[in-house]
Amino acid sequence: MTRTEIVARRILGWKLNRWDRWFDFEKGKFIQVSEFQPEQNLDHAMIIVEKLQALGFTYTTNGVSEVCFDHICENGDTLAAAIMNAAYTIADNSSIDEAWL
Repeated sequence: MTRTEIVARRILGWKLNRWDRWFDFEKGKFIQVSEFQPEQNLDHAMIIVEKLQALGFTYTTNGVSEVCFDHICENGDTLAAAIMNAAYTIADNSSIDEAWL
C-alpha cells in the first residue's frame, strides 16, 4: 500500500471500490485514485486536516513546512507534504482509536 492509500483507508475511511477509485461512504461519492493527490494539492491535504480535527486532533502549523496534530509533528517541502507526512505518521502508528477506523 502507498502512503496515500494508508491515509485514505485509515484516516478518511475510504474503501477501494475498484483498482482506480475510492468510495467515500460519508459523502456517498466516488473519488478517482489518480485525482486524490494530498502530497501535491493543498485542497486535498485539507480534507485530511478536517477529518483529523473531527476525530479530535488539534491542527497547528509553523509556516509552510511544519505541521502538528496534537503532539505529532512532521515537516515537508510544502504545507501539503507536511500534512501528509503527519497524517501518515498517525495512520501508520495506529495512533487513532481503532473504533474510528
